[in-house]
Amino acid sequence: MTRRFVPLKLDNYRPLRDIVFEHLREAIIAGVLKPGERLMEIQLAEELGVSRTPVREAIRKLELEGFVVMVPRKGAYVAGVSVKDITDVFELRAALEALAAGLAAERITEEETEEMERRLNRYAAVTEDADLNLMVEADIDFHDCVYRASRNQRLVQITNNLREQLRRFRTTSLSDPGRRMEAVDEHRKLVEAIEARNVQLAQSLAWEHIENAENSMLEAMGAVKKKSPS
Repeated sequence: MTRRFVPLKLDNYRPLRDIVFEHLREAIIAGVLKPGERLMEIQLAEELGVSRTPVREAIRKLELEGFVVMVPRKGAYVAGVSVKDITDVFELRAALEALAAGLAAERITEEETEEMERRLNRYAAVTEDADLNLMVEADIDFHDCVYRASRNQRLVQITNNLREQLRRFRTTSLSDPGRRMEAVDEHRKLVEAIEARNVQLAQSLAWEHIENAENSMLEAMGAVKKKSPS
């Protein structure tokens, strides 16, 4: 048996099931645990150096978040990502991003503008380093700044609920070097539109940015986006 994990470092202040859950979720996002792969409780428990109970509890939570599917009489499997999954999530994200960008153009403060510039520069810097994990984190940080500048707490909460599903998609989209550089340019144009208080342009650029990310992910899967009926 090929060993994919090292025993976990336990944290006395956190429930073990949460530590196992986060570890397995990251493994799914990173592709260590692949779509369609069966999750064997005993094997995972041995590799992680824990009992079966926290592994079982973690798998149940992963199922609730859409990372795992339970097949009757067969067990737990890493959930695949279909074209429909992608289009559903990106449709929602495009609408939320456009709303956030438009509100940010109306409401952003000077301090937040400076923070957005810093996060844009950090994203550009880590893109040159080609560290995928750092790029994903920097991308999340940049968009979080836009969400907060919207001054809409409900919007922030909704995007936070989608965070981990989006992280899985970001990792695939940003694995393409060409897409990374395009995203830097798109971020920069979005910042300029927000700073100029141009609500309509900010909304349009945010929507286009997410559509480009969706197309990049579909291309990586060898799929083509189907146009909605007019």
